[in-house]
Amino acid sequence: MVEGARVRLRGWQQAAVALGSAVGALVDPRRADLIAALGETTGKPAFERVLERMKRNPEGREILLDRPRVISSNVGHAWDLPANTFGAAYAKFMGSRNFSPDDRPPVRFMETEELAYVAMRAREVHDFWHTLFGLPTNLIGESALKVIEFEQMLLPMCFLSVIGGTARFNDKQRSLFYKHYFPWAVQAGMKSTDLMCVYYEKHFHEDLEVVRRRWGIIPAPAVLQ
Repeated sequence: MVEGARVRLRGWQQAAVALGSAVGALVDPRRADLIAALGETTGKPAFERVLERMKRNPEGREILLDRPRVISSNVGHAWDLPANTFGAAYAKFMGSRNFSPDDRPPVRFMETEELAYVAMRAREVHDFWHTLFGLPTNLIGESALKVIEFEQMLLPMCFLSVIGGTARFNDKQRSLFYKHYFPWAVQAGMKSTDLMCVYYEKHFHEDLEVVRRRWGIIPAPAVLQ
């Protein structure tokens, strides 16, 4: 069961939460709870499509059956893996930023347990994607990852986040994003495998470059690092 009490909304309530969350997230992009609420209230059709894709994919079905959670008690062993592994790269990404996998807000506005889990899974694999694509967590890096997430899941929230993020760029950031990050992210999102159907935790022990090649990951170019 996905932790956190879920709230069933009427149509107008859902629209009100979506609008309020969108405005609040634009004012303060650090509000993960508002971004999460926006994703849930505008993303049901997208999450339903992701769920159906997962059901048709062997590894996706395994994820839906096991319902793994990306929390400290489940991924803590990544910190003990050899430096060349995907798990160690993820641990380095998290540790260098003092991030905790336990900090993600709970799902509140999905109608079923299955959809709630898919929404939670999408939220929790975000940092795996940062690691695989080699993206920083600054405004440009997050905006680029949202482009990839939109191509993978077609979540309206991702599109809105790109618009909101780029609106905050200065001239230098805007030029860098549209000259390098945006075209790279479009290509990277299209060429990679269905990333919601990857059971990442079972690949922690594998070499980072090996899994990148297997999943069609194009890391961010050196100019972006």
